[in-house]
Amino acid sequence: MDINVILSKCDHTLLDRCATWEDIKTVLDDAMRFGCASACIPPAFVRRASEYVKGKLPICTVIGFPNGYSTSQVKVYEADLAIVDGADEIDMVINTNDVKDGRWEEILNEVRAIKSVVGPKILKVIIETCLLTDEEKIRMCKIVTEAGADFIKTSTGFSTAGATPHDIKLFAENVGKGVEIKAAGGISSLADAEEFLALGATRLGTSRIVKLAKNEQGSGY
Repeated sequence: MDINVILSKCDHTLLDRCATWEDIKTVLDDAMRFGCASACIPPAFVRRASEYVKGKLPICTVIGFPNGYSTSQVKVYEADLAIVDGADEIDMVINTNDVKDGRWEEILNEVRAIKSVVGPKILKVIIETCLLTDEEKIRMCKIVTEAGADFIKTSTGFSTAGATPHDIKLFAENVGKGVEIKAAGGISSLADAEEFLALGATRLGTSRIVKLAKNEQGSGY
């Protein structure tokens, strides 16, 4: 697969807690240079980033990140503020505690509430697959579909593991019509990227593919 096609599916990502504005600008510049799908950055940088790119690149940010156990009201507020600041895409983290307790209605209502704030912009739901059973992942595929979210996403990249081929295949078999798949965390090579795309992912959350395109060491998210 042509590397430019792969780059066009990448959310070029920097979520390091020590990232500076200069680091973020490098990510934005690289994402624009290589034609990435978006740049995914911390919420505190969204306004500056939106002003910096001037509509030339979608800005993605994260809410409830990385643990997902803030209250729904806090997540809704975070999402609303991010949209006001100029975010084009929101990656939210579900409350894994609610999954383990079987509080499916609460999870559904939370995703719906956040989608109502995001509106026509893109909402991706991170379910942190490494912490869930296959049965829980399948249930989350149904909830994400019912809630009207745009994507289901494997991972934050900050837990015990990232995307796996097994999980992308499982998603593809269980999400409803109109729900796309984002693989994130641990995508370390072009071969990894090609495999995930072939299995059904339409987005990749990674910083490594751009680094490979720049002939730099492919380490990080």
